[in-house]
Amino acid sequence: MPPSRDEPRGLLDALLTHRAPAPAGVSGRLLAPRIVTAAEADSGGDVVVELDASAEAPVPVSRRPVRYQIDCTPEYLGDVVAFTAPAPLCVYVAGDTPADTARGLTAAGHIPGLPAGRSADEIADFLAVLAHSDTGYVARARDAAEVLVLLSATTAALSGFDVRQAVTEPDAARLAALVPEAAAAVREILLTVEVDDPAAIVAGLADLGLTAPA
Repeated sequence: MPPSRDEPRGLLDALLTHRAPAPAGVSGRLLAPRIVTAAEADSGGDVVVELDASAEAPVPVSRRPVRYQIDCTPEYLGDVVAFTAPAPLCVYVAGDTPADTARGLTAAGHIPGLPAGRSADEIADFLAVLAHSDTGYVARARDAAEVLVLLSATTAALSGFDVRQAVTEPDAARLAALVPEAAAAVREILLTVEVDDPAAIVAGLADLGLTAPA
């Protein structure tokens, strides 16, 4: 069962978002609403609707999505920042400095997206913007190790620890030992992580010392 909307999220609750249908064998508590195209927005259930930066604004659907999500290049960023969406909007910007992009997006009330594979310096600078933002952020990860880094770095940013060290030396045991209030605070900042294979990520997190919630 997914966590109630009224209860604080644990560290792994509703962490992983994805595009394919929910995989068998993965606890529903770990899975955030999946990402669908605008054409699939009325498919039922809670979803994140992916938009096209070069297309017209989305037509309202009968069910309000949890969020909208868009990938764009810097040339479209001004239009995206000015866009008023009927649900929160997550924005991934290709080829730009994540921290610089995050400043503009959070000022506009949008949710910055952190692409996978960023360096320790880029993640630290990005989180310096996000640690005290009201928007939180979303991210993409290629494997369980990158998910662990995101959790570790976000925890360090909130705690005043060295974020760069948290990226290069993530401590799964410290994360697993977080009290519920601290875990919930981390998840107020790191909203979801988009992955291609949730089952593989869950298995990898278990191997790294983080286990799925019951």
